[in-house]
Amino acid sequence: MAARFVEDAASAVLDTAQELLARGLVDVTSGNVSARRCDGALCITPTSLDCRVMTLDDLVVVDPSGQVVGGWRQPSSEMSLHLACYAAFPEVAGVVHSHALHASMFAVARQSVPAAVDELAMYAGGEIAVADYAPSGSVALGDAAVRCLADRGATLLANHGMVAVGRSPADALHITTVVERAARIVAGARALGRVVALPGPGEDALHAYRSARHG
Repeated sequence: MAARFVEDAASAVLDTAQELLARGLVDVTSGNVSARRCDGALCITPTSLDCRVMTLDDLVVVDPSGQVVGGWRQPSSEMSLHLACYAAFPEVAGVVHSHALHASMFAVARQSVPAAVDELAMYAGGEIAVADYAPSGSVALGDAAVRCLADRGATLLANHGMVAVGRSPADALHITTVVERAARIVAGARALGRVVALPGPGEDALHAYRSARHG
């Protein structure tokens, strides 16, 4: 299939990065956002820049090999994670890496977020697994994430955070929000005594998610 892309990728990336911060899913310089452009290049947030002051001129463009072809800043240190997602999934046009608090708690505990909430099954495909540990910024981290993302909208990064993929940066942000909310609910339910999984979302939820992702 032809690779999906985002019209006006730069604006989509900037808007999503600032919304990610506004929702408390990252600190001011953590996390990163990208989108695939119509020419196959990747528009990505720069490394170590406060989202509150970021502008379109601060965004970086890299080709599929990671070579900088536009912009004057350095791309995110997690560029390899983003590149791996686009290389593996032509239907993906937006990637969001976040350090959402509750999802990160599950990542540090190396526990998956179970499909105990309807919207997690509906929008992310079901249980969110923890990818094998790899150092931040490494090619191995991207490889580990991709292994968990074939039929899910997100994966936890062991001892780190979360990455979500979608049809656009806004879609990936929505999935990020859904996973973080589910992680918070599950953590609270465990404190109350138990978590009861959804009664058999299984293949129906996964089919609905796949249809939405590839549609």
